[in-house]
Amino acid sequence: MLMKFARTAVLLAMTVSPAAVFAFETKATAAYVIDQSTNTVLLSKDADTPLPPASMSKLMTLYMAFEAIRDGRLRIDEELPVSQHSMDYGGSTMFLNTRDRVKVEDLIRGIIVLSGNDACSVIAEALSPDGTEAGFARLMTERARKMGMMNSTFTNSNGWPQAGHRMSMKDLAILADRLIKDFPTYYPLFSETEFAFDGRAPQNTQNRNPLLKLGIGADGLKTGHTSEAGYGLVGSAKQGDRRVIFVITGLQSSAQRAEESEKVVNWAFRQFAEKSVSKAGETIAKADVWMGDTPTIGLTTPEDLSLLVPVLDSAEIKAEVVYNGPLEAPITKGQEVAELVIQLDGLPETRLPLVSDRDVARGGFGPRLRVAAQVLMEQFGVSGADAL
Repeated sequence: MLMKFARTAVLLAMTVSPAAVFAFETKATAAYVIDQSTNTVLLSKDADTPLPPASMSKLMTLYMAFEAIRDGRLRIDEELPVSQHSMDYGGSTMFLNTRDRVKVEDLIRGIIVLSGNDACSVIAEALSPDGTEAGFARLMTERARKMGMMNSTFTNSNGWPQAGHRMSMKDLAILADRLIKDFPTYYPLFSETEFAFDGRAPQNTQNRNPLLKLGIGADGLKTGHTSEAGYGLVGSAKQGDRRVIFVITGLQSSAQRAEESEKVVNWAFRQFAEKSVSKAGETIAKADVWMGDTPTIGLTTPEDLSLLVPVLDSAEIKAEVVYNGPLEAPITKGQEVAELVIQLDGLPETRLPLVSDRDVARGGFGPRLRVAAQVLMEQFGVSGADAL
């Protein structure tokens, strides 16, 4: 049975008067914007729709390359061969050929800065279970599912137009978040503005990310463009203690992409401020327990909880705790058992995990007998008072 408990009073203490947030009206066909520090979703437009991601999907190849380096399956100074298949890629390339053996570090920088389709394919074939790019693409899809990216399917390593190669904007934001958090050593590579590999392609040495030189805290991550996908960008910017991650796609030109990206960043930082809501371990609500040695548990946040609120006006904040209950024992302290669903007028809902504040063992004979009796009474329509 799904149970919902409204706990609005816990959050409304920090508001003054209801006022709608001015939503950002994006020209992108699909978009997703999130404040990383508070997990507050600021914009969601067709964010779960699988769309052609173009070169933005190269981020998945990079993530798996970083994982392989971390796990010792790939060395940063290792030199990899270039196959005919990799060399034959068109579009944006490093102009690799089959006589090359290229360092992994150069391939990674070639993917990030130059958006090299050939560089992605070289990495893919090196990590593929069967030595093919298609085999690596299947591995990409499996890994994405494990990371919670349920609307992503890969058929190649670089986003080259191909039937079935799809990602949602929310999935791309999840991927960006993981890249930033999981690989802080390598993340600075995303802010490099120039990479002249071997002097081969003077016309392709500049990072296409339009925000990197604007002084607004932008430091990543990846542009994308095909005729089918339009112009897109997975971007991130950090100002002070706040970091914003955004994904936009379907823009009509690189100039429109640049304009829209800058507007998103400025809106996210200028129109919202971070406010503390509760401390880690503070009880938000209680949940009923089934067959345990205690009838209820406290629901707490695993970390200090902060939210973004409008800078100029306070907005009504609605919150409720949602869980499938009653929760069945045993339960471990710190186990995620519920969600806090927060709705700020004018913004998409934000869902945050809640955990148990204690261990709950499975109840002994007495609690089990009481539960069994309660079930029987409910089945026969007998209330506790009628049974007395």
